[in-house]
Amino acid sequence: MKLQDSVIAITGGGQGLGRAMAEYLAGKGAKVALIDLMPEKLAEAAEACTNAGGEAKTYVCNVVKEDEVEATFKTVVEDFGQLNGLVNNAGILRDGLMVKVKDGKVDKRMELSQWQSVIDVNLTGVFLCGREAATRMIENGDQGVIVNIASISRAGNMGQSNYSAAKAGVSALVPVWAKELARYGIRCMGIAPGFIETEMTGSMKPEALEKMTAGIPLKRMGKPEEIASTVAFIFENDYASGRVIEIDGGLRL
Repeated sequence: MKLQDSVIAITGGGQGLGRAMAEYLAGKGAKVALIDLMPEKLAEAAEACTNAGGEAKTYVCNVVKEDEVEATFKTVVEDFGQLNGLVNNAGILRDGLMVKVKDGKVDKRMELSQWQSVIDVNLTGVFLCGREAATRMIENGDQGVIVNIASISRAGNMGQSNYSAAKAGVSALVPVWAKELARYGIRCMGIAPGFIETEMTGSMKPEALEKMTAGIPLKRMGKPEEIASTVAFIFENDYASGRVIEIDGGLRL
């Protein structure tokens, strides 16, 4: 698929990896539909995409709300006339041990709210947006691509029962959708990033960052552009479908 003039929706497109992917794709001539909850961040991201040479429109949407997702994707197609891609990127963290023990007694447990909020956004949100994007592509006669942003935590990462479970689910959806949607000219791929330089990792304590980086064979964190270029590769390679690509500097959890 040619990126020039393709319409690509990106959830969590207002900041972090979402914004980096949007800017990169816009720089290659794509028209991007930025979906997020924060209007201010969306406005900044849209301006950056326009400066990069692309066209951008913004949509405030909570990806866990079915009615909002349906309305948003309907509006995207009305605004652009087509939909050729979706990057399922929106996600949150609510880390914590399942049970924390102190002096032989359980001191703290992961709350159900911690579990449910991450599952809702990181997994159910991916399902809702993927389903709606596929619906719009099929009904509009648009061939397209869905890219799910997973994580190497899908293999299981200590302190991330909720996040790991959600990202494992996101990864599992990739081959399912690739098989189900191929007949309609829709491909599905996934990317499992390792530790990437974002606002989230930038807020970590220096000693924690140093320890984390030491375990990566390439001895550095990934850059958002390195994930963005992988997204572009997926869109442009018409035989790529049903697989999750790990971009993690050689790290395996």
